[in-house]
Amino acid sequence: MTPSERCAWIEGRLAELFPETPVPLDHKDPFTLLVAVLLSARCTDAMVNRTTPALFARADTPEDMALVPLPELEGLVRPCGTYSRKAKAIIGLSRRIAEDFGGEVPRDMEALTSLPGVGRKTASVVVSQAFGEPAFPVDTHVHRLAQQWGLTGGESVERTERDLRRRFPRASWNALHLRMIFFGRTRCQARGCDGLRCEVCRRCFPGRRRPRDWNRA
Repeated sequence: MTPSERCAWIEGRLAELFPETPVPLDHKDPFTLLVAVLLSARCTDAMVNRTTPALFARADTPEDMALVPLPELEGLVRPCGTYSRKAKAIIGLSRRIAEDFGGEVPRDMEALTSLPGVGRKTASVVVSQAFGEPAFPVDTHVHRLAQQWGLTGGESVERTERDLRRRFPRASWNALHLRMIFFGRTRCQARGCDGLRCEVCRRCFPGRRRPRDWNRA
């Protein structure tokens, strides 16, 4: 199977397995999605979804969130871990959005990554899932599977993103990154993934005999 054939098969098979690509984080608009994605760092989506109802009942706009006292906000986001850092970032980005962007979450990567606590992965998620712009966010599952499936060398998350954007059609990026996440969570989890067991590895690399390590970067 050539690299292009492998990519086409992977894209098609994941579409068969996961025809629907719902956004895993509960939200109602770009701002609540941005906050939820920030909270999801080193935290499960399930925990974020249990935490955000109380948070957004307290404040769900940049203007209101910026006014929440830091100790109170820390208490609200504590279940998501690293709560002090996350609370400070949420207040900081809320103030920036309210003061510099008229209360509207910016739509472009450069502006998003200028906000406190917002890295490229978070910005990519917001751009793709809130605004429908083509992007290929790379989380741990995507980074791992891309290496196991021979789609990247995995030297860095940035390299993985560049390789995946190069290998797959732009129109498929938003759905495909979610499908890779779903596959990694349900069918090829990290502890059981050695490059030999999952359906994709067996189909794409039938001659592979040794486990394949992956770079966590």
